[in-house]
Order: sequence, then C-alpha cells, then structure tokens
Amino acid sequence: MSARNLKVSEAAALLGVSPDTVRRRAVATGLTLEKEPVQTLAAADVARLATAEAPDTPFPEPTSPFSARNRFGGIVTRVLRDGVMAQVDIQAGPFRMVSLISREAADELDLEPGSLVAATVKATNVGIEALS
Repeated sequence: MSARNLKVSEAAALLGVSPDTVRRRAVATGLTLEKEPVQTLAAADVARLATAEAPDTPFPEPTSPFSARNRFGGIVTRVLRDGVMAQVDIQAGPFRMVSLISREAADELDLEPGSLVAATVKATNVGIEALS
C-alpha cells in the first residue's frame, strides 16, 4: 500500500492545533511538506508528531454516526503483527491506547502508522474502527 498523506488541516485537527502550528512543527522537526496540489504531510509523520506532543494536545472527536461512550478519534502510531494477533498503538490527543486484535482484523482494516481510527473503550477492551 502506498503511504497516505494528510492535508495540513487534517493533521491540525488530529493534533488539536492550528494549520500554521503544524507547518512550524514540521519545519522545526525536519519533516517534508508536500506542496502539490495542497500542502500535505505523510500520515506516519503526523503519527510521530502526535506521539511526541501527546501531553499538550486535546483528543479529536470521531465524526461517525455511531454512539458510544469512551470513544476517541486518533491516529495509529505502531502496529506489531505476529501469526495470529496484532498490537495496535493509538494516540488520541494526550491519550495512548493499545489494542490487541486479530491479525486478520488489522489486515482487513489496513492498519499502519498514520491510519485514522476511532477507538471504543469498554472495560479492558479497545475496539478499533477505521475512519478513512
């Protein structure tokens, strides 16, 4: 799969900052801003920014018609797959969540660093829904 890019405005919404702040942070950390046709960042780079700046950022609200408490929009920062299971790390604003799901589910959702997801937390379980 080719690497996904996020518009600067999408990255800003995920990080809870302005697009100008995203541009400044990208330049300060040496990230590449693609400029055609609009400014974008690699989703994996946005995931790294989200992880690095987690204590300072609010979490984004998922934009889905489903209703659930403890539902957080976020970005995948790491996926570790083995034969049967996958560990998925998600950064949702200041919150880091880890979900253990089947490898088949991770593959079907095409999860990789930079994937936009909604995590639904119930007791000790974290369910994952791909947002895009």
